[in-house]
Amino acid sequence: MNYVLSVSEINRYIKELISKDMIMSGLWVRGEISNYKYHYSGHMYFTLKDEKCLIKCVMFKSHASALKFEPENGGRVIIKGYVSVFERDGQYQLYVEEMQPDGIGNLHMAFEQLKKKLFEEGLFDEANKKRLPFLPRAVGIVTSSTGSVVRDIINISSRRFREIELKIFPVAVQGEQAAGQISGAIKKLNRLGCVDVIILARGGGSLEELWAFNEEVVARSIFNSVIPVVSAVGHETDYTISDFVADVRAPTPSAAAEIVIPERAVLKERIMLLEARLKNGASAKIQNERAQLERLRASSAFRQPYDRLYQERMRLDTLNRYMHKAMLSVMEKKRSDLSLLIGKLDALSPLSIMSRGYGVIRSLEDGEVVRSVKAVRENERLSVELFDGKIICRAEDIKINPGL
Repeated sequence: MNYVLSVSEINRYIKELISKDMIMSGLWVRGEISNYKYHYSGHMYFTLKDEKCLIKCVMFKSHASALKFEPENGGRVIIKGYVSVFERDGQYQLYVEEMQPDGIGNLHMAFEQLKKKLFEEGLFDEANKKRLPFLPRAVGIVTSSTGSVVRDIINISSRRFREIELKIFPVAVQGEQAAGQISGAIKKLNRLGCVDVIILARGGGSLEELWAFNEEVVARSIFNSVIPVVSAVGHETDYTISDFVADVRAPTPSAAAEIVIPERAVLKERIMLLEARLKNGASAKIQNERAQLERLRASSAFRQPYDRLYQERMRLDTLNRYMHKAMLSVMEKKRSDLSLLIGKLDALSPLSIMSRGYGVIRSLEDGEVVRSVKAVRENERLSVELFDGKIICRAEDIKINPGL
């Protein structure tokens, strides 16, 4: 029998399938609200429909509390959320995270779309972020020439580190020309190479007023900048695309100045502290080395420098005597072995055998050794070799032993 699933397993499996779908994980949906119910817990339940279909929706209190308007039946809205399954009822529904009235949500949608695109391309990756210089010689300020932003940055710079040079690059910070001017300023500062860090600054405003900093051309200019860029656009709660792409995001222009420009008094105090630590460390090192030198001077190696040499000479003489004795022992053994071998060779020598009365008989005709009387003819001339000479004779009579 095939494996039988329970209802809970089916619902859980369908939920997992939907949760893994990228399209279902982040949706923008336009429709009309109906069957709207506000629960006392703060959650909102309603149906989103168009001319042909509908989908059940829920917006939990954590997201509903951020709404700037009160939803109502018949209202047309644009919703951001994700689709999932409510396992208990086996019902899929749209879980709403953001909601805005239809007609004014185009900028929000464009913002999210560009944000997603640049994120997927890696423009927000921490690995691409550049480190800010510890003590910049010059800081580039890309902002409007009017307003309080420039004055605030100048005041903070003068108070913290007056010697750091500020280079103001005035641009439009809102309007149709703003994005192009901001992008051009970043590129020009990179070409000139006259600053060590760039602050991109603007005061607070609405989404429409800050839109220049959400343009793709600005984002790519920040990403391609060789010089580190600090984005300080709007108030602390305002987020723009430039904030995500920049190497550092500051909550306000004033905070950006404090991040980029160190405080002279703090640096001076730190330098003095490091100087004191360096002097103390050097003094301790000198004292340790001096103590080590005194220990070496007091050692026997310095008080009696030749003592070790004399000891090694005596050791060498002892080793020389041992070596000479060992060599004599080896030579004596080799001499004994040689005498033994000579004795063995002498015992096997033909001359030694012949000295005991033996001889070697050869035929004078062919010089061959006679090994049997059968090989000798009567009256054949023979040579008898003894240990001390040779006898020439003739075989007058040949007798063969019986039985051979």
